[in-house]
Amino acid sequence: MKEIYLAGGCYWGVEKYISNLKGVVSTTVGFANGNTQAPTYKQVCTENTGHAETVKVVYDQAIISLRALLRLFYKIIDPTSVDRQGEDIGRQYRTGVYYTDPADATVINETLTELEAAVGSKIAVEACPLENFYDAEEYHQKYLDKNPGGYCHVPFGLIAWAGTVDPGEFD
Repeated sequence: MKEIYLAGGCYWGVEKYISNLKGVVSTTVGFANGNTQAPTYKQVCTENTGHAETVKVVYDQAIISLRALLRLFYKIIDPTSVDRQGEDIGRQYRTGVYYTDPADATVINETLTELEAAVGSKIAVEACPLENFYDAEEYHQKYLDKNPGGYCHVPFGLIAWAGTVDPGEFD
């Protein structure tokens, strides 16, 4: 199994979408690359913790490659938006791809270059090693499963579509 950390605005929708992809084994929402140890959701929202709402993704690379996973992730973000996705505004809503395996940097950078070319302008997606990650409180885990119809900046049609995708088409 491999892992990657994806920040794409509010983690509820990102988690739900990513968890529907074939080959994703588990997801955990939390806070990454900040300057406070074990922050709470309230601290991330009201204090200058520097964390991004992030989803830890554990995936089976025999079913979904990192390249396919990232290309599918890019479908749910506005890659040109700085510190904002949908109606969520603030540093904690920035977009990013954080890795623990340095070998993943090449694929990440290649897909970001492709994304920038497709968009036709500079993108604002961070790509860097994971410095730290802290699980969010339990009520945030699988939030949209517990609260169907809850707030989500990711269109519910895309979330449903993710469950029908053949990841091989995105390699």
